Amino acid sequence: MIDAIIIDDESHCIDHLTGLVTTWCGSMVRLVGSARTIEDGWHSILQLQPQLVFLDIQLKEETSFDLLGRFPVIDFDIIFVTAYEKYAIQAFKFSAIDYLLKPVDPDDLRQAVARLQQKRSKEEIAKKFETLFYNLRNGPGLPRRISIPTVKGLEFLPVQEIIRCESHINYTSIFLTNRHKLTVAKTLKEFEELLSEHNFYRVHNSHLINLACIKSYNKGKGGSVSMTDNTEIEVSTRRKDDLLKRLAAL
Repeated sequence: MIDAIIIDDESHCIDHLTGLVTTWCGSMVRLVGSARTIEDGWHSILQLQPQLVFLDIQLKEETSFDLLGRFPVIDFDIIFVTAYEKYAIQAFKFSAIDYLLKPVDPDDLRQAVARLQQKRSKEEIAKKFETLFYNLRNGPGLPRRISIPTVKGLEFLPVQEIIRCESHINYTSIFLTNRHKLTVAKTLKEFEELLSEHNFYRVHNSHLINLACIKSYNKGKGGSVSMTDNTEIEVSTRRKDDLLKRLAAL
């Protein structure tokens, strides 16, 4: 059983989420308290020592990050509950941080709680939030680091160190500038959704590439691209024209 508290500055939101947690996650989560201000939230966390905090982003004139900044180490899990701006949502995704959008959907709530039941070290939790804060400190631009789940835990990588991603059905191999390769249990489509705004382009059903890491384009039916890791990647015929437009705009 996971002991949890809710921190939200609106009492009706606390009541709504309490009802959802009790109804849909009662066998996994025990709510032990709630708070409506940063000060009360800080004291509640210190006194109740919850394993999980459901945390609203905006708390009156401050944000939940002002609260989290009071803790030298974050050793409890957090599920953000938010209607926050897009760039913050992007930062959550890149940092592997769980979040729920208001109004909270019961299925999303159950899935987020179920993910937390997986054993994770305090070091891994701390690293996730370090990555989140790094991405948020860069302002409303795109996140700079991404979390990559591996068999050992999570790797946190600067996005620009990824040269290309290659699909192997339900797995993806990620090739890095330091010549290392990571194999991840995520589909290429998931990485395409995360990285497309970072100048990555899917040139083929099996290949997602960093356009900044192309050395040359080689003509042909669809053609191919030579990458900085000295691989040559085939370009599908139907993606050729769009790729050339993107390259011309670089």
